[in-house]
Amino acid sequence: MVGMLLGMRHALEPDHLAAVSTLVSQERGAGRGALLGVCWGLGHSVALAGVGLTLAFAGRQMPPVMADVFELGVSVMLIALGVRALKLALRQGGEGPAAVHEHGDLRHEHPGQHPHVHLGSRVFALRSLAVGIVHGLAGSGALTALVLAKLPTAASQAAYMLLFGLGSICGMTLLSGLAGWPLASLGRHPLAARAVSACAGALSALLGLAWGVAPAGRLLS
Repeated sequence: MVGMLLGMRHALEPDHLAAVSTLVSQERGAGRGALLGVCWGLGHSVALAGVGLTLAFAGRQMPPVMADVFELGVSVMLIALGVRALKLALRQGGEGPAAVHEHGDLRHEHPGQHPHVHLGSRVFALRSLAVGIVHGLAGSGALTALVLAKLPTAASQAAYMLLFGLGSICGMTLLSGLAGWPLASLGRHPLAARAVSACAGALSALLGLAWGVAPAGRLLS
């Protein structure tokens, strides 16, 4: 059970929250939010299992340079997600694009609702899965892989990996599902939806910049 609890705690780390907040803010609804959490958790578990088993069978630890590369990858992804959310917020008008109406010879415009484009289920799942994979390779996910390499038996390694993965999936599913619920209501108001997307994007980009300073410095030196 310790592995499962650690997995749930791992899902609440700042880089995970920042990445998921940008995704949930664009795909509103408790169901879509929960699906995002499941895909993120699966991707995280797949990455962790791949690295952990490789290290366990090789009897080696992850090289520090590789760990820094993974950390820098998280930084780049957080910045990219943040910039994307900011661009979407800037493209949305306060009340959406104007709609042209004609009444006889009179022609005028009314503010219209901004169309919300939902990703297809397959693209949505693959994007969330990719975000989870990147996070699974970095941070305490990578440190957990080092722990796996030191566990005494293959059975204990597999059990720890399974419980940690289940904890990550449960934690992120619950978190993103709960976040999607109020966002579904906010999404009905263009200004509120725009503000949420902009705030999530700005926080993700800023955290990404801060996250990448240390690994970038070590790699450059």
